[in-house]
Amino acid sequence: MKYLRAPLFILSLLCVCTITGQGSEAELDRSVVDNTIIESTEGSEHHKTLLAAVRAADLEETLESDGPFTVFAPSDFAFRKLSKEKIAALLLPENKKELKAVLSYHIVAGNLTASKILKALCRGEGTASFTTIQGDEIRASMDGIDIVLTDRNGNSARITTADANQCNGVIHVIDSVIMP
Repeated sequence: MKYLRAPLFILSLLCVCTITGQGSEAELDRSVVDNTIIESTEGSEHHKTLLAAVRAADLEETLESDGPFTVFAPSDFAFRKLSKEKIAALLLPENKKELKAVLSYHIVAGNLTASKILKALCRGEGTASFTTIQGDEIRASMDGIDIVLTDRNGNSARITTADANQCNGVIHVIDSVIMP
């Protein structure tokens, strides 16, 4: 096992460089680390649905606070994988509790950069679990060079853009909505 550590470390560094270097349609401005998570989400052209959902669930104040938080942020493309009816239903005031649970499942207390996730994956021999502010765990694993998050129902999301650092945490854009 000790002979695998150096190659795993090199692979981890390669993955971080590849993930953080990937562009995507959901690019967030990485240069504005003075912004809060909410301010960066407001400025993103690819997170309109997420922003509307955060506001409907009254999570805006949480994501403007000091944190730090790690947000696995589904892009508008990720939300389109859900039916329009499901999204509309979640945004209804009577479903605020369910919406808050779904969104809180995408947030982890602390500042989990891609390199910290990869270190946890190395320590966990390929898997790592993180407790969300919703209270449930999400599991991280690798698929090729991608970090993949899996919910307890087996649904998965890939990190497409990593490490958009903010003054109160970090945002990783994901390609699907995961469910508690």
